[in-house]
Amino acid sequence: MGDAAHLMLPFGEGANLALEDGAELGLAIAANADNPEAALSAYEEQMFIRVESAANDAQAMAGILFGDETPGALLHFFNQYKTGS
Repeated sequence: MGDAAHLMLPFGEGANLALEDGAELGLAIAANADNPEAALSAYEEQMFIRVESAANDAQAMAGILFGDETPGALLHFFNQYKTGS
């Protein structure tokens, strides 16, 4: 669940993913109560799809924070959210 189940850089999504993982796994078990292997397979299939964007976002943030273009990339990241510009 959470960080333990997802091979990705930790950028603040672990608790969110753990909550989603628990809910999704519970739904999969309820839908396949007589077949735990099928429940786990269904859960994992959906988990990989659901987590892909979080993993991509974490990789992008790593580039912004630790890449060759830092600190300029970080300034650009925050400037895109300025209001009143």
